[in-house]
Amino acid sequence: MSKFRGGVHPEGNKRITESRPSERMPLPARLSVSLRQHLGEPAVAAVAVGGRVYKGQVVGRSDNPRVPPIHSPTSGTVVGIGVGAHPQFSSAPAIAIEPDGLDEWLPGLMSRRDWKTMAGPELVAAIRGAGIVGMGGAAFPTHVKLSPPPDKRIDTLIVNAAECEPYLTSDFRAMVETPDLIVEGILMARKILGADRCIIGVEDNKRAAADILERYCEGKGIEVAVLPTKYPQGAEKMLIWALAGREVPSGKLPMDVSCAVENVATLAAIASAVSTGAPLIERTVTVSGSAVRYPKNVVARIGTSFREIFEFAGGFEEEPRKIIMGGPMMGVAQPSLDAPVIKATSGLLAFAQKETELGVERACIRCGKCEEVCPMRLRPNMLSILSERRQHQTAMVEYDLMDCVECGSCAFICPAKRNIVHYIKLSKAKNAAMKTAKRA
Repeated sequence: MSKFRGGVHPEGNKRITESRPSERMPLPARLSVSLRQHLGEPAVAAVAVGGRVYKGQVVGRSDNPRVPPIHSPTSGTVVGIGVGAHPQFSSAPAIAIEPDGLDEWLPGLMSRRDWKTMAGPELVAAIRGAGIVGMGGAAFPTHVKLSPPPDKRIDTLIVNAAECEPYLTSDFRAMVETPDLIVEGILMARKILGADRCIIGVEDNKRAAADILERYCEGKGIEVAVLPTKYPQGAEKMLIWALAGREVPSGKLPMDVSCAVENVATLAAIASAVSTGAPLIERTVTVSGSAVRYPKNVVARIGTSFREIFEFAGGFEEEPRKIIMGGPMMGVAQPSLDAPVIKATSGLLAFAQKETELGVERACIRCGKCEEVCPMRLRPNMLSILSERRQHQTAMVEYDLMDCVECGSCAFICPAKRNIVHYIKLSKAKNAAMKTAKRA
């Protein structure tokens, strides 16, 4: 194993929820199922207002083979199709469903299958049909990741069990509560890819999970590697370097160094979907932060509002100053509680006033600390300065803007309290807009 360059050590705050078993939420009175549940173009509604839907029925689909379908989280009536709040894109097309309380599965959907008798393409088709996407936060369609081009031979499957973001423990609970599903999902993914080697990377602040996985992996040719805790260990390129000793070149993908990376929650969802036919209609969400009355891990249906999630956790002890979907380092701040749970919702954090008082942003003092901690060997200080000066193309061409993984290590360590990642995201957006305008 190798240590990746840079990184930081933020306070983990995982003990708040790591020992709390996942609790299943009751069905809400209304679900807002976003048609944008994955990286890429949204799906299109496949139902009509007034129609009845079953649990697991396809309600959103696309002719684009890269776009996975979206399923109804329960049975009930479609009461609206339009634009709804979205935790990442402000708003997006959505389907409003009013549950009937029966929670009735689509007839014929649930059926036991022996995945060992299925060929690789059959497994991939089942994964796409179940709407599986990366559940670590990126929400990249899993069937696409498991279908590399013929000239990209994958010899190493890396399982991301790092969960390096502070506060989040939903992956830890998956490792403790459903290790059998995770290992079964690993075996399926390895069969699809034809990978010779499989390694699970677990940080050493989760030794209990590592011990459990080791027991379940015994005799199956799966290695469990315990890594020193350091953020952003869970980023794909960092994990590949740490476990396989391979560096993903600038502008390239893991498959370019013969690796594939899958998150533990994604693998558990794969196993459940392929073996039972159940699509991805719910996920475990860590609800934590200083403003939350009873922090816990919650199993919630896709489409449940953030407001109801926090209410299930006892509401707020004090009015939160900031709400974040995901972790505090890479998560997305929420302007309201109306947004729904999507497949990428790994956590919901609510912070009190004192934890959000970070000080006043000042001009860069050229201390170089951000360069020291940048795991991608970039110059975050220059990227932020160029963004302020609206020199977005210079940032991209001369300072490798697109190589930034937006981990936030630079902003975390910055003594001038600069919002470096925000500047970088702005430059990326401006370059993308310029590219689109030029193409048009």
